[in-house]
Amino acid sequence: MITETSWLIPLYPLMGALLTIPWSPGLIRRTGPRPAGYINIAMTFMALMHSLLAFNALWTRHSSPQFFFTPWLQVADLSLNIPLEVSAITLGAAILITGLNFLAQVYAVAYLEMDWGWGRFFAFMALFEAGMCALVLCDSLFFSYILLEILTLGTYLLVGFWYNQSLVVTGARDAFLTKRIGDLVLLMGVLAIYPLAHTWDFRELAAWAQTAEVDPTLITLIGVALIAGPMSKCAQFPLHLWLDEAMEGPLPSSILRNAVVVATGAWILVQLEPVLALSQTTLAVMIAIGAITAIGSTLIAVAQIDAKRVLSYLSSAYMGLVFVAVGAEQPQVALLLVLAYALGMGVLVMATGSIIANVITQDLTQMGGLWSRRPITGLAFVVGAFGMVAMPPLGGFWAILKLVSGLWANGQGLLVGIVLVVNWVAAFALARMFGLIFAGGTQQMTVRAPEPLWLLVMPMTFGAAFTLHLPLILQALDLLPSWAVMNKDLALAVAWSSLFGFGIGVLLYVNRRLDHPERLVPTGLRNLLAFDFYTPRLYRSTVVFGVAALSTVTDWLDRYLVDGVVNLVGLASLVSGETLKYNNSGRLQFYVLTISVCVAVISIVMSWRYLPGVFTAAFSVF
Repeated sequence: MITETSWLIPLYPLMGALLTIPWSPGLIRRTGPRPAGYINIAMTFMALMHSLLAFNALWTRHSSPQFFFTPWLQVADLSLNIPLEVSAITLGAAILITGLNFLAQVYAVAYLEMDWGWGRFFAFMALFEAGMCALVLCDSLFFSYILLEILTLGTYLLVGFWYNQSLVVTGARDAFLTKRIGDLVLLMGVLAIYPLAHTWDFRELAAWAQTAEVDPTLITLIGVALIAGPMSKCAQFPLHLWLDEAMEGPLPSSILRNAVVVATGAWILVQLEPVLALSQTTLAVMIAIGAITAIGSTLIAVAQIDAKRVLSYLSSAYMGLVFVAVGAEQPQVALLLVLAYALGMGVLVMATGSIIANVITQDLTQMGGLWSRRPITGLAFVVGAFGMVAMPPLGGFWAILKLVSGLWANGQGLLVGIVLVVNWVAAFALARMFGLIFAGGTQQMTVRAPEPLWLLVMPMTFGAAFTLHLPLILQALDLLPSWAVMNKDLALAVAWSSLFGFGIGVLLYVNRRLDHPERLVPTGLRNLLAFDFYTPRLYRSTVVFGVAALSTVTDWLDRYLVDGVVNLVGLASLVSGETLKYNNSGRLQFYVLTISVCVAVISIVMSWRYLPGVFTAAFSVF
């Protein structure tokens, strides 16, 4: 029964959002907005418990996936049902979403303690959670697209939560418009695949792909269109700038957004992997996008001095590795990467947010010396960093090891090198961030920076504990590779890439062997990385300039051509009307004269082509 009612999981947070409505506009003022937060936390906890019980029921009985269908639309020959898949994978994803949202909401109770918009914030978080839970349970590409649109709306609402700040409004707008670009191309792919496969269900699409015979060019175009939406959702180059600007929103929402919301695109890619594999060109495009994003984003993260920007670019980098995994036809590895990344990034965002909450700055150059004042936060940061990169024996190590093992077995040595370099640079970036925050002497902003409220520390501690225990959980679920069949050389290479990155970072930024380590890099290269390869400037000089120029031309045409013609007609009507009003004299002889003149003019116009002959005949007579 608990598995057959798994469709209730997205409804718990949705019900919480609806119950929040009385507090959102302030209809209930006597109690204050806090009950709205507590109601949503309770509903999220119920969703988490339902997911855990359903997962346990399926896993212990080794049950096969269950599918449920709900009629939605019947028009002519088109019949659309909402298919739901209840399996260990989908319920595991629901556990991850509800668990992280539960921690984020508890975290938000302390972080937004004095904020006036509690009702709106928790309602938006509940909308996020409901959309993601429905997405992982949905077995239809068409309805997944609709749910992605709901998540895009949720991103806009949460990023623009403090709508009285100009940067927040700009970030929300840019995030919404960037995602809309990818969603528009994705919609084309969704509509184009149906005439070929005659279905949108992921399970049936996978079965169709096994025997499909389609034109290579056509399936390549469709495949590229299908990966456009995940590109914007996962913040891949060149649609990556929105994630950095989205950090202007409340930090508790960044826990959910940077950990699992960016992975919704990866979930769609994993579901569509059998269809995408029909075109090797599509797979190559995915690998190229992921590799470029992973390398570029990690290099950019190293040069940032804003704590939030470091984490946002690392999010793009790890989603790039997920693109590489799916492009290399390793969807299970992609899911393992998402799991390890989500826990590690969630802890890192919570640790960073607890520091920003009482240091009142996110500039890394204004921090330092916090290790003695913030030991719990420091330990949580270290655990999150170790869990996200390939530091044995935590989850990130096993995920990246499986990725490089699969790439090496397929003869893709270049990609193995790229993954190792990305892991090395990411480890260095996190060690640098740790050193700038916790090592060295105290500065003016960090003289008074004790551990924050327990409601900030507790979710962060639980997240670090889950990150530490992830290998034990994977082992209990028989998801860890056996050491006997593991490639020992690759395992050592992965471990050494992490140790090398952390070692250099500790040497330069924790032990402070150099006063200004950044000066080791040439100024031009440092500026190139710090300003995101000048991508914003490139956008302003190309896309923004083109749109602005087109808008200017359109405005001129509308103002002077379209409006000019309309105004000319109106002016002519006005002038003619003003002229004709003087003809109303009331005298019969004036009206007869007017009619006679008009008849004469009409007669001349109608007989105009005969007038040359008449004049010629008259002259010949004379």
